[in-house]
Amino acid sequence: MTASALKVLKQRLAEAKSIVAFTGAGISTECGVPDFRTPGSPWLENAPIDFARFMADPAMQNEAWRRKFAMDALYAHAKPGPSHKILARLLRDNILHAIITQNIDGLHQASGVPPEKLAQLHGNGTYAACLSCQKHFDLGPLREAFVAYGRVPPCSCGGLLKSATISFGQPMPVATMQQALRWSQACDVFIAIGSSLRVHPAAQLPKLAKQAGACLVILNREATPLDAMADFIWRDEIGTALKFLWPDTPIHPQISSLATVTGES
Repeated sequence: MTASALKVLKQRLAEAKSIVAFTGAGISTECGVPDFRTPGSPWLENAPIDFARFMADPAMQNEAWRRKFAMDALYAHAKPGPSHKILARLLRDNILHAIITQNIDGLHQASGVPPEKLAQLHGNGTYAACLSCQKHFDLGPLREAFVAYGRVPPCSCGGLLKSATISFGQPMPVATMQQALRWSQACDVFIAIGSSLRVHPAAQLPKLAKQAGACLVILNREATPLDAMADFIWRDEIGTALKFLWPDTPIHPQISSLATVTGES
């Protein structure tokens, strides 16, 4: 991106009435949370089990919990990073309107993002839920029961307990998707941050925002399928890029070269 193009982008952000952030795994890998696509990722050994298999087979339910607890142990001490804190600060300052996230790690909430400003498309892995009555459960006692008995007990209503994430084949949360769609189509700047933009239906939201007239900005280290329709593309570490766009936030990651930024002037 030329200096003039960067100036245009910052001007668009300054003038925007509604900026929506869409976050993926890249914002959390900076905090030590593994993503799905990096070679050697532990998710390859502990891949989420398809929802239909989970529902049909008690052995798959136990295996799903084993994998869940194994992955949790790998990033149990992860804390919100500079990127999470910058976005939370932008929300508090009414610069950012809302965050739509594909992440299940709870780091946006831990950074202070209020629930009414956050759409969790793929659920939340920091607690469990009953698939029948939707009651929420802390994971600690469930982990203890699993270690002791090799299984997680059912809910008091008799329903199956499952991590409160959306598994492959599980219906997407209707109300959450509707909220995310409203935010996407009403914003004038949509910033996709650290997402491969390959997981659907979530990856349709940047496209819908663009079609509704929003300026589409993609911050990601690698190319995405939607790069051709983006107004601005930035290839860099997420914290670096966000800090450069909003330098008045109290987070100070190292600033890198502008040569990694591309876009239209």
